[in-house]
Amino acid sequence: MNERQRLKELLLEKSYRKGTFTLTSGQTSDFYVDGKQTTLDAEGAYLCGRLLFNLIRQHHEPIMGVGGMTLGADPLVTAVSLVSYLEKKPIPAFIVRKEAKGHGTGNFLEGKNNLQPGGLVALVEDVVTTGGTLLKVIERVENEGFRVGLVATIVDRQEGGAEALATRGYPLKAVFTREQLLNKDKTP
Repeated sequence: MNERQRLKELLLEKSYRKGTFTLTSGQTSDFYVDGKQTTLDAEGAYLCGRLLFNLIRQHHEPIMGVGGMTLGADPLVTAVSLVSYLEKKPIPAFIVRKEAKGHGTGNFLEGKNNLQPGGLVALVEDVVTTGGTLLKVIERVENEGFRVGLVATIVDRQEGGAEALATRGYPLKAVFTREQLLNKDKTP
């Protein structure tokens, strides 16, 4: 079984739920993908890291860092960074805080000293619905002087996030769209 197919199985087993849920965007949905149930699983984290690293590696310009908004992106950026090291193409990770640190450096970005000033970075997220979180992350990262070259997610719910990001010039790359994840066919 290939890595993508195995990740699909894990996502459906550990993260996918049917019911009535209120999403971060405030919208209600008849299903929920709790990505952290997969990204915090050892095998799930590794597979997410491998597949996101492969998306990053395919980018037309070299990516110098990988980051995202705490808490959802924390296991993903760590997994991608570890996989990149194992592949002998190390990419440092960084985390974007929800609020600026209230003491010490007052940073929004943790790990930024490991990045080249003005460097091209990739942003990752476990699940994208409207893209609102990623738009905040993009703004904070660019305000720190970095360039966003790639935005990637494990699951694109196909509920406007890709379009919202694209209108701002940031095409979204997804390991799975909702349609691909929920397709009963064995091929992802």
